[in-house]
Amino acid sequence: MISQDKKKNEKPLKGVNLLKKEAKTLPEASGVYRMKNTLGEVLYVGKTRNLRSRVNSYTLENRLSLRIKRMVSLVTELEITVTKSESEALLLEQSEIKRLKPRYNILLKDDKSYPYILMTEDTDYPRITRHRGSKNIKGLYFGPFASGKAVTETIEIIQNILQIRTCSNNMFKSRKRPCLQYHIKRCTAPCTGLVTEKKYQEQVKRTVMFLSGKSQELQTAFAAEMRKASEKEEYELAAKWRDKIQALTAIQAKQSIYIKGLENADVIAIHKERGHSAIEIFFIRNGLQYGSRTFFPKHDEGETKENILSAFIGQFYMNKPVPKNILVNVYPTDKEILCEALSLQIHKPYTGDKQRLIEMAEDNARMALLREEQNIKNNKEIFAKIQKAFSLDTVPQRIEVYDNSHLQGTSAVGAMIAVSQNGFEKSGYRRFNIKQARTDDDFAMMKEVLYRRFKNTETVLPDIILIDGGLGQVHKAEEVLSALGIKNITVIGIAKGKDRNAGRERFFMKDKDVVLLEQNSSEMFFMQRIRDEAHRFAITSHRAKRAKNFIKSELDEIEGIGAKRKKALLNHFGSVRAVKEADLKTLMSVKGISKAAALKIKSH
Repeated sequence: MISQDKKKNEKPLKGVNLLKKEAKTLPEASGVYRMKNTLGEVLYVGKTRNLRSRVNSYTLENRLSLRIKRMVSLVTELEITVTKSESEALLLEQSEIKRLKPRYNILLKDDKSYPYILMTEDTDYPRITRHRGSKNIKGLYFGPFASGKAVTETIEIIQNILQIRTCSNNMFKSRKRPCLQYHIKRCTAPCTGLVTEKKYQEQVKRTVMFLSGKSQELQTAFAAEMRKASEKEEYELAAKWRDKIQALTAIQAKQSIYIKGLENADVIAIHKERGHSAIEIFFIRNGLQYGSRTFFPKHDEGETKENILSAFIGQFYMNKPVPKNILVNVYPTDKEILCEALSLQIHKPYTGDKQRLIEMAEDNARMALLREEQNIKNNKEIFAKIQKAFSLDTVPQRIEVYDNSHLQGTSAVGAMIAVSQNGFEKSGYRRFNIKQARTDDDFAMMKEVLYRRFKNTETVLPDIILIDGGLGQVHKAEEVLSALGIKNITVIGIAKGKDRNAGRERFFMKDKDVVLLEQNSSEMFFMQRIRDEAHRFAITSHRAKRAKNFIKSELDEIEGIGAKRKKALLNHFGSVRAVKEADLKTLMSVKGISKAAALKIKSH
């Protein structure tokens, strides 16, 4: 019998010993396993078709890489989830990786949604607009596009050739005469009846043809219209159709990469060099390229291209529409499981147009990786110069920059941006609505922002705080850090000279002389750039808040009229004034407005 004292003295199992013990009790079934450390942090998430066998493989130390050995040594807890199949395990694994971001997994930084072009169907005169997020508006969606720029360019093409309206429904209903878009021949002004509904619906039909990749049919239709106008000796109209044909031909030459059997697909190529990798993806829909994007996954130096690509595909399509086909330059490790889980086909072409397309994507990935590595190298050199210029003990790894923005004390916001040796960390940007401080007191606002940022000390802390301001702002920041017991963060204030000229900035630090950087030095340009980025972000945040406050109306003051009813009223009447002028019966005709609600509105 083991004494209670002996049990107390026994150390909890850790690393290989823990995994050996756990492996004996695991089922021989597919599932997901999570390895945790003493703090409860998830170090690694993996999937397998045999949980017992996979976990046991981590106990064979002579077969593990140095990095995996290091990870295993930190493991103090193992969690598992049994699944019905390996494909189900893969989906759960990738979902967990995106949510938990374990440090030993291959990680893809891509949380943004991708834009679409929406052709609305809520009026007799549909419009086209950019759309992100859930598809909760009735209409036709075309995409996804790689970026907002690709959407904007495509909408401009449609306006120039097909002249579909892009204005909001409220603006459309309120127009009494054509706007500028009509006069520059980018809209046919259906708002004022300058085009019949029948003719406008023909424009809509042709827009759908263009976005569906039926450019050849559209060109044939334009040619028929040109001939018809010529036969009637309407030469000015015939010239307009000719111009449309020429414009469409130029667009086809620029955008179309039509390959038979590749109407809807993503082309994905990976390039790996010097321990880093870049992945290029082309979005092809309806034979048109909807733009491209480059990704730089986070992974270990020794990771294979096949493993990286497998992780990328799994994570990328977790929250995005999946195409029917994917072309790749190397087969991912879990090809069959990915195909089953995502209901797609993965091909690696060896000849022909498809292979040339893959080569193009790989060339783009190669060049992007070179640029990224050069940027990181430049940033590392600049960070080293900043250490020297401000007499820091170590080279900084993370800098946070703060700025405030308001308009005569209204819609006040504080903004924070983060920058590392890899560049701007957009996921680390933060907005702070000023809640307590007086908005005419910049010092108080900065204190509130910094306190709210640093009161949770478990978050990643910066090495430098850069504040747009002088010595007074530096002292306020130091007060906040001291009150919270935070040390080893250098606070620097950046202020322009007497003439407010860029290039003559002065830098302030507690108990130190003013630091002046060489006017045209790389470190001066860098400090100006990150200060300006914080200012841009603060201004953008302030404008967004101001716009949100601006659209508040008298309807917000009526008890019982919530967001849904307010939206229904404004969609029906177009303005608050029209709601005011409506009689009781008309108000009750709006969906969701009862007699009691209508009486409240009239009474208000």
